Amino acid sequence: MARNRDESLGRFLSLVLRHKPEAAFLRLDEHGWADVDRLLAGCVQAGHPLSREDLERIVRENDKQRYRFDETGKRIRANQGHSVPVMLELREAVPPDRLYHGTASRFLESIRRQGITRQSRQQVHLSADLETAWKVGERHGTPLILPVNAAAMARDGRKFWLSDNGVWLCEEVPWRYVLSGEILYHL
Repeated sequence: MARNRDESLGRFLSLVLRHKPEAAFLRLDEHGWADVDRLLAGCVQAGHPLSREDLERIVRENDKQRYRFDETGKRIRANQGHSVPVMLELREAVPPDRLYHGTASRFLESIRRQGITRQSRQQVHLSADLETAWKVGERHGTPLILPVNAAAMARDGRKFWLSDNGVWLCEEVPWRYVLSGEILYHL
């Protein structure tokens, strides 16, 4: 029961800290930070009561390490995945030669035409490992994995950033960088 409650609260935190802060009567600062005390009060007001201990456990145990506290513990933010405009102060990094994008097979034709785009998010999310990419793809339907030639993208001057929780980010992935002969389909 507690696990289900934490999952529900985690989904609500994701909504509030990445997409719709007003759902908890909150405003994020320009870097995506929220005051923890205001977040807790807003969650209660929104009908999602959350204690400081609950919040710390959810942040600590989240398998995607989606959130983090600042060094004082008084502010919290999501590490990436925002649809609201924020400046996350991400560090630019040289990616590994190959990265992976997990998606649903129903999106493949659109991706062939447009490349991998950020959609409603601020950046495209890429994984350094197949397991994470599969999990991402499964959330959207029948999964498939698009291997990306990140080394070629970097050589061509495309920038990559690495979030605090290990997600690789970029502006877009044109189709020419997708290793189309190596796409992995769900069996």
